Amino acid sequence: MAAPAPTDFRQHLEVETPEHVVLDLEIAGLGSRALAALLDSLLLTVLEIGASVALDALRPAGALGRGLVTALYILLSFAIAVGYYALFEGLRQGQTPGKRRLGIRVVRDTGHGITLGTAIARNLLRLADFLPFGYLLGGLFVALHPRAKRLGDLVAGTIVVRDRPMEARPGAPPAPRPDELAAPELGDEEFQLLERFLARVGALAAPTRARLAAGLVARLAARYPVRPADDVQFLAELHAAEAGRRAGRAARGATAGRFAARKRARWAEFRALADRAAREGLDRFSASDLPDFAARYREVAADLARARTYRADAATQQELERLVAAGHNALYRDDHRPLRDALAVVARACPAAVLAAWRYVLVAFVAFAVPAAAGYAVLRERPALAEELLPEVMLRRAEAGLDGQARGQRYYTARPAERPAVAAAIMTNNIRVSFMCFAGGILLGAGSLLALAYNGLVLGLAFGHYANVGLGLFLFEFIVGHGVLELFAIWVAGGAGLLLGRAVIAPGRLPRGEALAVAGRRAVRMLGVVVVLLVVAGLIEGLLSAGERGLGFRLAVSGTSLVFLVAYLANGAARRPSSAAG
Repeated sequence: MAAPAPTDFRQHLEVETPEHVVLDLEIAGLGSRALAALLDSLLLTVLEIGASVALDALRPAGALGRGLVTALYILLSFAIAVGYYALFEGLRQGQTPGKRRLGIRVVRDTGHGITLGTAIARNLLRLADFLPFGYLLGGLFVALHPRAKRLGDLVAGTIVVRDRPMEARPGAPPAPRPDELAAPELGDEEFQLLERFLARVGALAAPTRARLAAGLVARLAARYPVRPADDVQFLAELHAAEAGRRAGRAARGATAGRFAARKRARWAEFRALADRAAREGLDRFSASDLPDFAARYREVAADLARARTYRADAATQQELERLVAAGHNALYRDDHRPLRDALAVVARACPAAVLAAWRYVLVAFVAFAVPAAAGYAVLRERPALAEELLPEVMLRRAEAGLDGQARGQRYYTARPAERPAVAAAIMTNNIRVSFMCFAGGILLGAGSLLALAYNGLVLGLAFGHYANVGLGLFLFEFIVGHGVLELFAIWVAGGAGLLLGRAVIAPGRLPRGEALAVAGRRAVRMLGVVVVLLVVAGLIEGLLSAGERGLGFRLAVSGTSLVFLVAYLANGAARRPSSAAG
């Protein structure tokens, strides 16, 4: 019997290229992705330390200058932590430095390169993948999903594949392909036994011939349920067919060997070009190099089809598949300039997505408002519960607020030199919280609902307690300036999370994975509105609400922010139908 083929535990995805060649992409496993993430984490740490040292060296002597540098550090640190993965993957053909070092790349399920929006959707879900700690949930999904997808990949419709065009190592046992395993139907021992029987069949007595033939047929009967009634005839026909298959395979093997020997130099040249494209991108190729790269890619794709026809050995086919995958990833990517179009997307497409998802935003508002009203009512009815329901820091602030109000102070006042840093800290914290509220939606919407309910309850309890001690207007005066934009941003983030949750629970006529990817694209645009509103709200809170202006000025700021919000949403009204389509 033939030796059993070694089991191939690698995961694969087959996609058809525009050249009508089926491309077998090898999916990156948990180990290579974890190592790439470790390298990226080390680089992130170096970048943050470098930013701290550089800004510390530039810190001026004046208080205002120090405040501005502190604000710049807060914003830069947040941008590095949040934007590192999304910007590298979205602008560098799906590769962070760690992924590039490991020879892996993020691509869409179709095999095409990812866009900046896809990269943002994929990486916003890192917050959910991190749960409960150390990317445990994301790691489990990668280990168990048939395409090694974490939650971010499910939402963005992406996979991580190997694309480094490495040459197959000589001597390594090739993983057999299904068509190669199906070529001979009998093992070597069975075929030789059949040959020996047929060589002696004419010299055997009839009873002996019938007994031996029956024994051989019994051994093979399960594989050939439909066969001639005459056992000897069946064995003779089976031998002839098997001999033809083996002769054909040998001929194909010789042809494949000559073909590979003739083309290997061309493959090596394309491998060098593909390595360069992976390192630098095609934008660095000259005008003459680009047509040459495209022509060589088509040649290698055709060679892969020929290698499969000739039934070349698995190592040769694997080498060609890696070459074609590298060329495909370099050529078929999104050609538009994402940064150039970002302003138009934020100005029109993002508010249009919010208008298209108004029902989800309304549900998020209700999930926030009902606990807020309940918390307010409970503490107004039973003030003694404040010590049990509110955190200690909020109780102390209320006590200090009584003294501050008596002295004519505001709820919170920062010195002018400190306000830029306060604004930066507020906006980055609020954006982070909103992203967490959104990411929780992947957990069947429950995470977003809990985040909304919790924040609403805390706000209601705080207002109830402050009203009980005579500080309701005191707290309202602080919140009114920035509250319109901040609260609406939280509801939009929650609505985006609920959009994901509905795609998981009720995908409709689309497959669940496709429905989740469509919802992810819409949700990312909604989060664009969240970021814009929270940046403006953070500036208002840090620079104005933390100032000393009175209630009239703050009400004017609140009214202006409401006008800005309405105008911003109205600007996306013309894009609403296309946004609704996803």
